[in-house]
Amino acid sequence: MNPQAEELNKIIQAKHPVVYDLLSDKGKNIFFPKKGILGQTADAKGTKINATIGAAVEDNGSPMRLGSIESNVKLDPSLVFPYAPSYGRPDIRAKWKSMIYEKNPTLRNKELSLPVVTNALTHGVSMAGYLFLNEGEKVIVPDLFWGNYNLILNHAYGAEVSKFNLFKDGGFDIDSFKTKLAEGGIGKKVLILNFPNNPTGYTPTTDEIKDIVRVIKESAEQGNKIVVFSDDAYFGLVYEDGIEKESIFSFLCDLHENVLALKIDGPTKEDYVWGFRVGFMTYGIKGVDADLYTALEAKTAGAVRGNISNAANISQSLLLKAFEDEAYQAQKAEKFDIMNKRYHAVKEALKDEKYTEYFTALPYNSGYFMCVQLADGLDGEQIRKILIDNYSIGLINLNNVLRVAFSAVAAADVKELFEGIYHACKDSKQ
Repeated sequence: MNPQAEELNKIIQAKHPVVYDLLSDKGKNIFFPKKGILGQTADAKGTKINATIGAAVEDNGSPMRLGSIESNVKLDPSLVFPYAPSYGRPDIRAKWKSMIYEKNPTLRNKELSLPVVTNALTHGVSMAGYLFLNEGEKVIVPDLFWGNYNLILNHAYGAEVSKFNLFKDGGFDIDSFKTKLAEGGIGKKVLILNFPNNPTGYTPTTDEIKDIVRVIKESAEQGNKIVVFSDDAYFGLVYEDGIEKESIFSFLCDLHENVLALKIDGPTKEDYVWGFRVGFMTYGIKGVDADLYTALEAKTAGAVRGNISNAANISQSLLLKAFEDEAYQAQKAEKFDIMNKRYHAVKEALKDEKYTEYFTALPYNSGYFMCVQLADGLDGEQIRKILIDNYSIGLINLNNVLRVAFSAVAAADVKELFEGIYHACKDSKQ
């Protein structure tokens, strides 16, 4: 093991041994290299002639660049063309942390790590798997989950996806969740909670969140060591009263010494910048020490450096400019209003009782999606193809559950969409 990894491990073991036990073998071996090329480059910063970094500069010391690219970017070249740090730019890390506190009032006076920048949330989930999952270990997910978890955690890291039932009686199935968390006896537990959920568009009610947190705390009190990945890709897009608007991370980050909470979030869906590929990983645990967070940040940045080197500088710069723009909040509210209208157009369309002959809506209240469960005897793949061929409607079929991305459908087109599903089901019966 590299001495720099050993140094980080000693800090984590001394400050919070539970966190050390939660780390995967890769997580224990990873480190951010402060010596070698990076260390020597840092030492040379400010020198008159700096021939350390693998980047080209103009004779005047500014980043070398092509005019055909620079002419399309309004930002200062220094904010666009050079590498960003593997940790992410310090300014956007600090800004995003302050925004996490603003969006989640329950976090007031709770100590969190400084977010580490990833190449959006897919990469964040991958880095979480790298740091905390060994081959053969189980990761607990609901039975309706983002399919990319399979590619990232199962096929890439060899973890076993272990599912609990998401819904019961129109709400979160707390009994199934509790049973799944208890499987296998006392030991290490890894779970992903994704609210609003992809594919269902469901966020638990405030009371359901309390139940989930209670079950996790009881499990920790029994001696389980738990790391919770909070996949907050669709954070903030809640359209109903009584639904929890804060991230569940807010309630887990200081819940118990045996619970490490990891918030994986970013502006991709929140701020409608899918192609920017910027995300964040933020840690929280009870009994924290600043040195522990520093060590976790170093391991996370080391994993990022060993995987992609660093996230794009230009994306971080553009986002920071937006976050600091006085019009940002009003613009965001305007887009939320559009999404809210589309959601309510779905609710209004589904009041038509004739649809229940062929499909029923699964619980939904937030995010980008909702799902309909097809009636017995219907073939989701057949209906998906009929919708494309006969009605020019595209949906996703998930084992006879059709996922509707209402985020991509104008409110005026929603009724036509569900009429199409109804008639496609009818066609398939003929």
